[in-house]
Amino acid sequence: MALPSFISATIPQSLVPSFQQVSILLAFFSFSFIALAVRFTVIIISRPKHFRVPSGLATFARFFYANFLKPHNGDGAITGQQAALESFYKAQADVYDATRKRLLRGREDMLGLVAAQLSHKDEKGGWMKKRPVWVDIGGGTGYNIEAMQAYLDVPTFFAKVYLVDLSPSLLKVARKRFDRLGWDVEIVCQDARSFRLENYEMAKSATASISSLGSSWSDHNTINSGADLVTMSYSLSMIPDYYSVVDSIPSLLSSDGIVGVVDFYVQSIVEISGRTYTGGSFNRHVTWIKRVFWRAWFDVDRVGLEGARRDYLEYRFGTLKTADERNYLLGGIPYYIFLGTQRGLASSMGTSLGYAQDFIESLDASCTESPYLSPQNHRAEMFQAVENSIPAELRSKAYECAIINLSSNLPLPSMFYQNNHRRIYYDDTLQKHTQFNNEYIYAFTWEDPRVDHRLLNIRSDDVVLCVTSAGDNVLDYLYQAGPRRIHTVDLNPNQNHLLELKIAALQSLPYAQVWKMFGEGRFPAFREALITKLSPHMSSQACQYWLKHASIFSSTRGLYETGGSRHAIKLIRSLFWLLGLSNDVKNMCNAKTLNEQKEVWPRIRRVLLSRALHWTVVSTEWFAWKAAGVPAAQRRMIVEDHRDQAESELRGEAIWEYIVNTLDPVVKNTLVGDDNYFYLLCLQGRYSQRQVHGCKLYVLNFAYKPSRCHPQYLSNRAHRKLSQPGAFDGLRIHTDELQEVICRIAPGTLSHAVVMDSMDWFSSYDSQALTQVQALYRALRIGGKVLLRSAGLKPWYTGVFEKSGFAIRRVGARMPGTCIDRVNMYASAWICTKLPDPTTASYDNIMLPSPTLSVHSRTHSLEKIEE
Repeated sequence: MALPSFISATIPQSLVPSFQQVSILLAFFSFSFIALAVRFTVIIISRPKHFRVPSGLATFARFFYANFLKPHNGDGAITGQQAALESFYKAQADVYDATRKRLLRGREDMLGLVAAQLSHKDEKGGWMKKRPVWVDIGGGTGYNIEAMQAYLDVPTFFAKVYLVDLSPSLLKVARKRFDRLGWDVEIVCQDARSFRLENYEMAKSATASISSLGSSWSDHNTINSGADLVTMSYSLSMIPDYYSVVDSIPSLLSSDGIVGVVDFYVQSIVEISGRTYTGGSFNRHVTWIKRVFWRAWFDVDRVGLEGARRDYLEYRFGTLKTADERNYLLGGIPYYIFLGTQRGLASSMGTSLGYAQDFIESLDASCTESPYLSPQNHRAEMFQAVENSIPAELRSKAYECAIINLSSNLPLPSMFYQNNHRRIYYDDTLQKHTQFNNEYIYAFTWEDPRVDHRLLNIRSDDVVLCVTSAGDNVLDYLYQAGPRRIHTVDLNPNQNHLLELKIAALQSLPYAQVWKMFGEGRFPAFREALITKLSPHMSSQACQYWLKHASIFSSTRGLYETGGSRHAIKLIRSLFWLLGLSNDVKNMCNAKTLNEQKEVWPRIRRVLLSRALHWTVVSTEWFAWKAAGVPAAQRRMIVEDHRDQAESELRGEAIWEYIVNTLDPVVKNTLVGDDNYFYLLCLQGRYSQRQVHGCKLYVLNFAYKPSRCHPQYLSNRAHRKLSQPGAFDGLRIHTDELQEVICRIAPGTLSHAVVMDSMDWFSSYDSQALTQVQALYRALRIGGKVLLRSAGLKPWYTGVFEKSGFAIRRVGARMPGTCIDRVNMYASAWICTKLPDPTTASYDNIMLPSPTLSVHSRTHSLEKIEE
């Protein structure tokens, strides 16, 4: 065992311990600890009756003895699995709940998630004719049933609750629990494989008139086609013949019932590669050494952690929600939460295969804007005609995956089983999605939607394609224009997770809580709200992402100091604090007039626009991409625009001048604290909100200025509109490249495409831009418009649009000292309109510019700039 040289040089070699000595020492301490634990346990177990010990120590001793010392030889009176269970639980049954609180994590989360699903269905009228029935398999002491009271009023919400377990000792504790609570829970000591709900429901129906007297559980409509909820809490891993138990659950479950499971697991991501029905793989992978260790550890107590148990559960049910967590309090034990439903889409589409196929066809049509013909009507005569009328490339990826799964007798992708179908299926294991390392870049949207509305005049019958970013502008379009359909696209899954979170909040939370989440960026009760309110409105992938990142809203940082762009915001705020400019920043945000704002700006400007700062940090490629989300191709456009003005030191000078031309006009022309919520958020980390007290107006955080500076979707009026049922029915969220989505949209159906600055990301010496422009031309209707923004005054790809059949017009150019919008981050904005005559399109003679050719060396005329 080698020591560092600076230590070994000062210590005699004779005093340096060898590897064998260290090993012996560790073994001695380990053996001593185990011996002391065993001795203490034996003393507690065999103590005289008059000898008192602290209850916590006695509980621990009994737990340690039953789990690690007691031989499990079975019980002479019983045999089989029941004997094994009794041998394990009998000695610790009355301390079971006390010792499992920290070990069996996730039980409350699972109950909260299933309760949210049941409540959501109840709000939609799902329980109008009957109250639901709940079967808890392997429920043991009945802890789950009592814990559910935190989310639902168990005696009044459920018509009947059944607790099924094979351990008499644990069920004895359960009977005492429910006697204390006064709840009429049916306790069944039976093998879960042979439990049949109809046997108990028929018997109860025969005596309904008698049992209804004096019981809070009485319900004359409890005869049911199946249970509405089946749960298994850390019981699946203890059932040797788990296949037959899982196979029995579908017969227990009603057509629209829910199954909820929480349990230990270990699994490699390789084992689930290629599966399209798991509902997400976020945080699922367990390293090799942990897989080996936890399997061996739990095998001592006959707990099976093999991945096949969970795999079969996911195979037999359609996935509603899934989450992978770690119990870090006890060494990072992996556990999962699974919510499923009958996998045949019966819950949404009825019981026939025709209805399921009808649903898939309908969803596919809404993804591709293709004409929809119901497969139920004249199916035999029209099938071939429908197939011929819709080219293969116009099938959505969700449709293609669904057909493959159905033909392979697999469940459909998780997206099909959700309460809404806004989020379109994608494979989250692909490298193009995992490259973002589970992080969004933008926590808020930088593009000004006010300009979009003025230029596009979006109407209620329009079909709009746009980039998601943080989703702010998508919500603005829905609130202010309400187009028939919006296809929002982002390659980064986490940006779409953020949009889903905003939609779920608008649909399920009161305005005050929505404001805390996205106006202030902080909401301490976020995790509870996510589980109990937001989860039914979210996809499985989005839900598990925010479960993992719930601390964002409860931390001091808040939402708006997260994402890739946080690096720039944190750097600037740190400089303000170090240089004593915090009061100046506050005065800038509180300025009542432009003159007041201009007086404060020079002191802040000296820091923000410091040449040293820009040459050493801001102008570097790393900072441009990681902090500002500026790719290398876009950065080159900025440098090329500046080339004629500065032949040397382009690296720092070009970026510095670009930012000067961005910020100076903003301060000169817009009042940050009143109407420019983009920069207000960067400066103070939250938006401002108008509050009414009596007849006077006050602003949150500003005591004297009656401003309202935030995105439109955060207004009270927008909340009233967007919280209505069906407000987001026309939204489709695609997680893919723009090109992949555009090429699957039916020709001539798009009204507008808002592609932001995405064209800047393409290189001028490949064909990606040309391919996307051609796809846009094909998807747009005659007169349809493409709105794009660019970091260049005359981006090279405008020529590609022009030669592909578009009329191009520059509608904004940022000259020194002027603003093109409130953000002023881009050098130009363009409208490309599809011409009515498609014969004008020519692709053969397009000459793409050389990558070394300066944009200023090409001749071009400056169009009239619209204010």
